[in-house]
Amino acid sequence: MKFILDAQLPVFLCHWLTEKGYPSIHTSFLPYKNKTPDSKILELAEAEGRVVVSKDTDFYKSFFVRGKPKKLLLVSTGNIKNSELKHLFESNIDRIAGFFEQHSVLELTRNNIIIHQ
Repeated sequence: MKFILDAQLPVFLCHWLTEKGYPSIHTSFLPYKNKTPDSKILELAEAEGRVVVSKDTDFYKSFFVRGKPKKLLLVSTGNIKNSELKHLFESNIDRIAGFFEQHSVLELTRNNIIIHQ
């Protein structure tokens, strides 16, 4: 599983995911950096089979209206310390990867992983 992380998420998370065996890119690595339009993120996710990881509910709406992105991890933690965010991913990445084998949209909250149908 590969990820593309949107601008609202810290770059360190991208590096951490890659170290854990989940090749990841962050919008800050792209030509338009953190101003990369959602349409370009969707194109890249589609072309490279990446899961979009974002706090932006526009991707959530797009999935249910247009079926894109094919896979989405919506991070709905609100403002959170980077150390807490890392802990959430450390505690849940294996479950997240497992859920994506059968589901397309997951939501990571401070307390749960929600599967959206």
